[in-house]
Amino acid sequence: MIPDNFASRIIDFHQSLDRSLALPGGVEWLYPYANTEVQRVMTLFFNKYFSDNLPRIMLLGINPGRFGAGITGLPFTDPIRMEEICGIDNSFRKRQELSSVFVYDVIDAMGGPEAFYSRFYFTSVCPLGFVKSGKNYNYYDDRELYDTVKPLILENLSKHLDMGVSKQVAFSMGQGKNFKFLQALNKEHGFFKQVHPLPHPRWVMQYRLKRKKEFLKVYTDQLNKYRELT
Repeated sequence: MIPDNFASRIIDFHQSLDRSLALPGGVEWLYPYANTEVQRVMTLFFNKYFSDNLPRIMLLGINPGRFGAGITGLPFTDPIRMEEICGIDNSFRKRQELSSVFVYDVIDAMGGPEAFYSRFYFTSVCPLGFVKSGKNYNYYDDRELYDTVKPLILENLSKHLDMGVSKQVAFSMGQGKNFKFLQALNKEHGFFKQVHPLPHPRWVMQYRLKRKKEFLKVYTDQLNKYRELT
């Protein structure tokens, strides 16, 4: 009998995601979850860190990208961090993803994966990613795309609350459009009592690398401030 815990609910949710919606011209789904290796490592990861019913605070990225969750199925966890830090061997090409590097520095500063994942959970505003002309595409890059996938986004947020994440506070991974759209959705539907923005890890690593320590402190200060608010 499969246990009813956060891990099993999250795994079931990802395996049931529907990509039958017809997307606007030139936009294609990024859907890693049919890959057997993705299924295997996701199961190991969630069972390792989430096999309980603790209420966790969500940190919401934009949508899966080609080199992070688009490969491993796990937001902000690239194949290198998965193997070297989480201890989960995988057959993926060991390609570094900048956001994952920053995120796991945050995790290390907050006591390591076991301590961090007992209080926090990474996901995305839109649970499926997109590609256009061979490049990552965001749910907010095209109004027609956003209108098409908005029901999927609303279902994603609603189901996560049903699965046991905290309704008290959530964080947007990104202070620009991702926060703007998430804030508007929250105002309309009241998913969370509070939504706070954090600088996107890729923006830090790509454009503010010399100030990395400063932004690590921004993350740890904000997350520690709310970590017991569940």
